[in-house]
Amino acid sequence: MINTEANTEILRRLASAEIEHDVKIILAVESGSRAWGFESTNSDYDARFIYVHRPEWYHSVGLEEKRDVIEYPILDDLDINGWDLRKALRLYWKSNPAFVEWIQSPLIYQERTNFKSQVLSILPDVYSIESGIYHYRSMAKHNFRGYLKEEFVPLKKYFYVLRPLLSVLWLEKYKRPAPIEFSKLIHLISEQKYLCKAIEELLVAKRSGLEMGLSAQIPEIHSFIETELARLDTITPDRVERNQVEPKLSEIFRAVLRDAWN
Repeated sequence: MINTEANTEILRRLASAEIEHDVKIILAVESGSRAWGFESTNSDYDARFIYVHRPEWYHSVGLEEKRDVIEYPILDDLDINGWDLRKALRLYWKSNPAFVEWIQSPLIYQERTNFKSQVLSILPDVYSIESGIYHYRSMAKHNFRGYLKEEFVPLKKYFYVLRPLLSVLWLEKYKRPAPIEFSKLIHLISEQKYLCKAIEELLVAKRSGLEMGLSAQIPEIHSFIETELARLDTITPDRVERNQVEPKLSEIFRAVLRDAWN
């Protein structure tokens, strides 16, 4: 969830960024644990936005040398940065997992034009199930090896392994992009009652308090993670040829560029 004070301050900083860089922000969303649904009371806000320059900015021989991100240092628990429209669409073309999650965020700070609905409409054509499985598998492995191998572990990191593992299960079962909300993924393991009970207890504890410290491993969750990681090491995702989407992405680029400054 986003409290009113934080929302107001984020919108103020977004407006300031537009003036500072002479851009229009067409979409701004929450992308971190608050969007995923397992934030603590003092979790950071991770605001991500897509912006567009004036049309003439793109009419340049040196376009590729121009900076296409806007980044600010984390201040007062607010982490705010964004991508230029062209950069975002080029990464989308490559099925970039971060952008795919941004456009599915349930928490929207600001929206202009119909950019979000346009890119979502072609998501089935753009998204690579194979790349998604590799991405989430790598994320789960990295977080498990980095945080959960010791006798005492940071309990919040369980969610940073569970969410990508459940996302892989979703991709395998439904053959479409996984939702980013943890609550929409948990049904995939609903038959494992003890595991679900342990996760629910941990989720309640995380939502109700401050960021968690170190504690002993949770056997039910740990066993599931180790089993899934071992299974994923044995699979090779199917490669599926994607449709040609560059013309559609270019159409979206031109339409948003026109509408944002019209």
